[in-house]
Amino acid sequence: MVPTLQVHDVLLVDEIAYRLHAPAAGEVAIFVPPVAANGNDFVKRVIGVPGDTLSIYDGVVYRNGRALHEPYENQPPRYDLSIRRYGIYVDGQPLDPRAANVPPKALWQAPNRIPKGFYFVLGDNRNYSDDSHVWGFAQTSGTFAAGPLARQGVRARFVGRAFLILWPLNRMHALEVP
Repeated sequence: MVPTLQVHDVLLVDEIAYRLHAPAAGEVAIFVPPVAANGNDFVKRVIGVPGDTLSIYDGVVYRNGRALHEPYENQPPRYDLSIRRYGIYVDGQPLDPRAANVPPKALWQAPNRIPKGFYFVLGDNRNYSDDSHVWGFAQTSGTFAAGPLARQGVRARFVGRAFLILWPLNRMHALEVP
């Protein structure tokens, strides 16, 4: 999440927020990742929500056909991405549902839109981030729909919304949603 977050930053997290409303685009979310993480939660920025179309071309992220203004981004992505044909395609290749949380076709409402209950998340340090372009969708609840943790029956969930860098004091500030 560099440059937004630095190693050893201490965050305040609202753990009630996602019990009251769904994660929103632009928020910095804490969630259980769909890959083995030794029990650690991940921190990423919500880029796409259920019903959104999403693509990345020539270093620009497009949500619902509009280029995102991303002042928090460390560097533009050096990969192309599209959600289409009931999958996530990175540089023209589909993510494998055995290795990534890409749900089966029955859970999609449209072939090119993020399915209900699923979120596309990216780190702000795009080219060095372990995020949705590698392991598929984050998921709000239930057992992961696909990927390695689905076979183990691991439960998905969003833990909370990060809203403040508390420490170190010289970096203390609110994490605003652009």
